[in-house]
Amino acid sequence: MNIPDIRRAEMTDAASLKACIDAAYLKYAQHIADLPPVSEGCADDIAMHQVWVSTQADIVIAGMILIPGDGFLKLANLAVHPVHAGKGIGRAMLELADQEAKQQGLSEMRLSTHTQMPENVQIYRHMGWEEIDRQGNTVSMRKSLG
Repeated sequence: MNIPDIRRAEMTDAASLKACIDAAYLKYAQHIADLPPVSEGCADDIAMHQVWVSTQADIVIAGMILIPGDGFLKLANLAVHPVHAGKGIGRAMLELADQEAKQQGLSEMRLSTHTQMPENVQIYRHMGWEEIDRQGNTVSMRKSLG
């Protein structure tokens, strides 16, 4: 499968990244009342965190936000535009996240997702993540890179 290039996001990607995230979460936003505003602050994320994008014709088709924590790298958001879902872009981004964590000397990845996104939990499990906690509608997961 031909995966579009993945690169660090630039400030000029902020609007396109927001549109990609909004499209990826649209099916959830329609039925999850407590879904946080996942696309807010894209420019701030690009300025303050490790943000990666995959683009096609200068349009962001996938984005990933990584935030270093105390001994781990947090996957704060991973979004693939639904038109490009199932093409391996999300997998490639998750593999990049693992590489980034290791390069930063971190041996663990963490993320939180929503209980009403069971397909996401299943995908992460398939990629080596384990569920470590459930509180309210939040599913916390981790992946050891050891």
